[in-house]
Amino acid sequence: MADNVIKTKSFNFALRIIKLFQFLNQEKKEFVLSKQLLRSGTSIGALVRESEQAESKKDFIHKLAIAQKEANETDYWLELLFQSDYLNESQFKSIKSDIVEINKILASIIITTKQKLTTI
Repeated sequence: MADNVIKTKSFNFALRIIKLFQFLNQEKKEFVLSKQLLRSGTSIGALVRESEQAESKKDFIHKLAIAQKEANETDYWLELLFQSDYLNESQFKSIKSDIVEINKILASIIITTKQKLTTI
């Protein structure tokens, strides 16, 4: 059910998050915020995958809404890491644009699916 674009983008984003987690642990010796980022940043793609097996349109929307919440949380951790100088501006802007795009795609899929539900 989930659009392949979001499936691909959320998977690639999870890979970036894993690499960022490794960088923060090894290079910056940051272990607390990076663990939160790893959890929320990788769960987006997992929820998108889970939505493919949704039992209904409502279940599909629910799973993607949770993915959107995780994306918002990920955005929070990224901003915190940037504001606390664990990420430089270039690193932050690069990954920030990815999470903004993922959030927009998720919102669009949710809105479109809700509209289809109301027209049935």
